[in-house]
Amino acid sequence: MLRFFLSRVVVLVPTFIGVSIVAFAFIRLLPGDPVQMLAGERVVDPARHAEIMHQLGFDRPVVMQYLSYLWGLLQGDFGTSIVTKRNVATEFFTLFPATLELSFCAIVIAVFLGVPAGVFAAVKRGSWFDQTVMGAALVGYSMPIFWWGLLLIILFSGVLQWTPVSGRISLLYYFPQATGFMLIDSLLSDQKGAFVSALSHLVLPSIVLATIPLAVIARQTRSAMLEVLGEDYVRTARAKGLPKARVVGVHALRNALIPVVTTIGLQVGVLMAGAILTETIFSWPGIGKWMVDSVFRRDYPVVQGGLLLIAMIIMFVNLAVDVLYGVINPRVRAR
Repeated sequence: MLRFFLSRVVVLVPTFIGVSIVAFAFIRLLPGDPVQMLAGERVVDPARHAEIMHQLGFDRPVVMQYLSYLWGLLQGDFGTSIVTKRNVATEFFTLFPATLELSFCAIVIAVFLGVPAGVFAAVKRGSWFDQTVMGAALVGYSMPIFWWGLLLIILFSGVLQWTPVSGRISLLYYFPQATGFMLIDSLLSDQKGAFVSALSHLVLPSIVLATIPLAVIARQTRSAMLEVLGEDYVRTARAKGLPKARVVGVHALRNALIPVVTTIGLQVGVLMAGAILTETIFSWPGIGKWMVDSVFRRDYPVVQGGLLLIAMIIMFVNLAVDVLYGVINPRVRAR
């Protein structure tokens, strides 16, 4: 098991270097001058412009800039924001609980709805339920997040007025955020109605962000279940007269969960990508909105560090999924 784990860890090294190169090059390929972005509509004196570029280190050759950036990463330094003058890692982990809370609620919705829907669709293959679930999954997977989010805002926030339009909690409530997770902090506060407000703000963004993972998990579960239900040991269990619920829930589902667990792990990347659009649409103060704002401001260190930190989280989640895969299926460790 240790050898299997180490082999997966070694793969992360070239991946980390490759992501750092992509993150470094991405922001520099965009048109725009970071100094002029800072100045806004004001005209910057050429001498002052050159001085600021030198202070920021942007007047050096690109290769030297990258090597300096890489050396800082190896020392745990992800850079300092040009705009706020704060450490990038500090800003990231200050905002990360908001994104984590949103992503966690989204993946919970996706798993607790997607897995049962896929199981029942497989058991009732060819029925109206199967066709409805797979059709809805196809629509959900194909629907753009920004369009789906705006539709829900118009319906539930505009027409029905059931949910707020944006933010994490109503401006009527203010309390210290000990954990950064609004649902937990609102529960710990002594302000009546704070938790309900935080929950109502979380509903629509979570549904929007969960749509694509939900569709993928439902389709993958159905596919895995159909394959397992045709195996000899499942037919043997049925021949023994075991209850249908036990055959499906224990003998079939347990083995079908192996590819489903992998799929759930891969959805972390989808959640992070979807969070950028979702947080922007709902003005959710998390990593996604922070990254979008930084791109518009050409805040090089924030975009570089943010992309790399997000990539590292995805890499470690995939590593955990690989290890879990090896625990579930020992044959994988022997490869």
